Amino acid sequence: MAPFETEDSTTAAEEVDDRYTGRRKAARYVVPVAVVGVAAATIGLVPALADSGDPDLPKISAQELIEKIAASDVQQLSGTVKISTDLGLPDLGGLESSFASGAMESGKGSDGSSADPSSKLTELASGTHTVRVAADGPDKQKLSLLENASEYSLIHNGKDVWGYDSKSNEVYHATSSESAGKEAKDKQDVPATPKDMAEEALKAVDDTTSVTVDGTAQVAGRDAYRLVIKPKDSGSTVGQITVAVDSKTGTPLKFTLTPASGGAAVVDAGFTQVSFAKPAASAFDFTPPKGAKITEGEKIEHGEHGRAPEKSEEDLGKGLEGLKVIGKGWNSVATFDTGGQGMPSGAEAGGDLGGFLDSLGDKVTGKFGSGTVFKTRLVNALMTDDGKVYVGAVDKDALVKAANAGK
Repeated sequence: MAPFETEDSTTAAEEVDDRYTGRRKAARYVVPVAVVGVAAATIGLVPALADSGDPDLPKISAQELIEKIAASDVQQLSGTVKISTDLGLPDLGGLESSFASGAMESGKGSDGSSADPSSKLTELASGTHTVRVAADGPDKQKLSLLENASEYSLIHNGKDVWGYDSKSNEVYHATSSESAGKEAKDKQDVPATPKDMAEEALKAVDDTTSVTVDGTAQVAGRDAYRLVIKPKDSGSTVGQITVAVDSKTGTPLKFTLTPASGGAAVVDAGFTQVSFAKPAASAFDFTPPKGAKITEGEKIEHGEHGRAPEKSEEDLGKGLEGLKVIGKGWNSVATFDTGGQGMPSGAEAGGDLGGFLDSLGDKVTGKFGSGTVFKTRLVNALMTDDGKVYVGAVDKDALVKAANAGK
């Protein structure tokens, strides 16, 4: 199958983008030590396609398959999703866990609730997790993150959004003057289903992208087409994204991002069980358990069409000394000025922090001066010694090139 033509790719991507526009947070690009946070925030360009059969399905073009995804209007489903993430962070004897824990603490809601979904679901950015999902129309959704001896649930039912952490017995609650579906989606931050991830990946389809249909697969007992999305140019850390699309409903069932460096997928996310039958109404009921600490979130006031007013990237970028993007497509690099003195070297930082910085970063030089590149298998970030940050799903050479161009 030939690559998807540029003009058709753009049209299909715009259609998807119009249907599934989400907030683009400038804060996603704030890096210093926690490049982990950037990787988590960009997990939307993520997840592996395990074949369990090659069903014989009618031929379909890449354009037709993308349009099938865009036209998919599944309102009712339930199932189990397995998500495995491997960003390739170094083993630092638990030090990286303390950094992640600190980031989680700082990411809690204004009242510090561990049940606030804006912080809890960032756990999906590392390791292997099992998530149960259910939906019944635009006003009823539930997502449950299953842990060793506990469970975290995010429930949207009508005007109420509930988050419950059974480990801490804490509850987060928010209400809306209209449908709270947007709040549940926005609060999630990290895409948690193959559909979420596919929507984000399809937004990246432009003339820098090759899109093809590469055979069929069977996922969770469903026949599916394999849609393959690849950057055309070198420099991106993304090798390819593969989406298994349900042949009947157009719903993405599995989503894989393989890095350009090879090896296992950065993240593998897919249904292990799925049903398109109407879930029981009781699945969306929630009553705070006795003795639970309840944190009330702010009431959401919606704008036109029931959507929450959104701040522009320009507004969100204030305080980041002018967030801007260099380049386009898969090789685009976001840059901003921290206004600081850059990242200290390992020797300057000393102790465990110094070891962390030295193991995670590479010193680089160029027309821009000097700095340190912090690496994962997907997202890399260059912090110059004068406090400028360049970050993207690109390799080290592309970051240095962007920094030189920024001078």
